[in-house]
Amino acid sequence: MSHHKVVVIGTGPAGYTAALYTSRANLEPLVLEGAQPGGQLTITTEVENFPGFRHGIAGPALMDEMREQVLRFGTVINSETVLKADLQARPFRLTTDKDEYTADAVIIATGASAKWLGIGKDEDLSRSGGGVSACATCDGFFYRGKEIAVVGGGDTAAEEAIFLTKFASKVHLIHRRDRLRASKAMQDRALANEKIHPVWNKTVLDVLTTILETPMGEKVEKVRALKLQDTLDGSISELSIDGLFVAIGHQPNTSLFAGQLPMDETGYLQVEKGSSRTSIEGVFACGDVQDHTYRQAITAAGSGCMAAIDAERWLVEKGLAE
Repeated sequence: MSHHKVVVIGTGPAGYTAALYTSRANLEPLVLEGAQPGGQLTITTEVENFPGFRHGIAGPALMDEMREQVLRFGTVINSETVLKADLQARPFRLTTDKDEYTADAVIIATGASAKWLGIGKDEDLSRSGGGVSACATCDGFFYRGKEIAVVGGGDTAAEEAIFLTKFASKVHLIHRRDRLRASKAMQDRALANEKIHPVWNKTVLDVLTTILETPMGEKVEKVRALKLQDTLDGSISELSIDGLFVAIGHQPNTSLFAGQLPMDETGYLQVEKGSSRTSIEGVFACGDVQDHTYRQAITAAGSGCMAAIDAERWLVEKGLAE
């Protein structure tokens, strides 16, 4: 069981920035990158609002740059997922899918994950390659010339729909209200696109499928249509599509810390106002795992910086670092 002054759980802009600052402070951090190295930005399109890139930069490329930067300063990054965190022990004990570690300080940057529709079929089909996805940049290419649907009404849904018009012949943007929640600029871009067809006041009741045979003779279940319900009169209808993209928000990845750290009603970790400190001394949180208000790459990076500085000051205060 190896010991570290600082262990960062998760990556993304928050985790990488925390690692950058702690490594430059000679704290020799260990980063356990989890199941989605690089976080949500690895499944986004162009990032045009991150300072320093006047022409924008692709999300995966930005994460690659951050990763290489922290490696340059000696950060150790392990491709492991934390399965158990004992935050009552001193030092803290972390068990991953490969090893065990102890740490004087822990920085939580586990981010958030895509929400599904809660009907079961959508998430199942996303795992089996049945035509459902929560990542347009990952899977949009497979729908070239096809008719697809995006469910959601926020910036993410609008951005996904716009991106998918590069491939699909038609994109149905399904929302339970009669107007989008996205920012005005994003709404204008989406609704002005001739390939995007808004479907107002509708919710998805079910994903209807068909069984197809692959060239190898295998039978696979694929999306053929959506069963929709009108939110105003309750009427039921079907919408024929070849693929479904779910863009209804995210859930903070905090189940690992249930019963140990306080969370708000939606599961986001709570930190002291104006800091990254949690209720347990030596445990800090940054990025989307504790931010339900801004949820931007730049604010995640800023909070990662805060967590690193808070952790360094705490370690010095406790005599655990110079």
